[in-house]
Amino acid sequence: MAELNTQEERTLDAVKMVIKTVFDPEIPVNIYDLGLIYGVDIDEEGVVDVKMTLTSPMCPVAEELPAEVETKIRGVQGVSKVNLELVWDPPWSMDSMSEAAKLDLNF
Repeated sequence: MAELNTQEERTLDAVKMVIKTVFDPEIPVNIYDLGLIYGVDIDEEGVVDVKMTLTSPMCPVAEELPAEVETKIRGVQGVSKVNLELVWDPPWSMDSMSEAAKLDLNF
């Protein structure tokens, strides 16, 4: 991937901030800090690629959560398209959580 320009960096930062407004309804931590987002990239045309997972393939919000992420990212200024890929490898584990999330959940 090419180096990002200032506008792309700002858009990518805004995308990450909006992802942090999405919460797993069963865990009181945003999905970014929970470690469900494996990667977020943007290209020069404003196309955002997201790789995310869920806490379990049997997650009760398996349809709603990715759709919410995609909808919120589409609302970010500078984003022209969102490609969201739901992946299961590597499987999510508590080790994926940020230190702040672990503290919030007393891990």
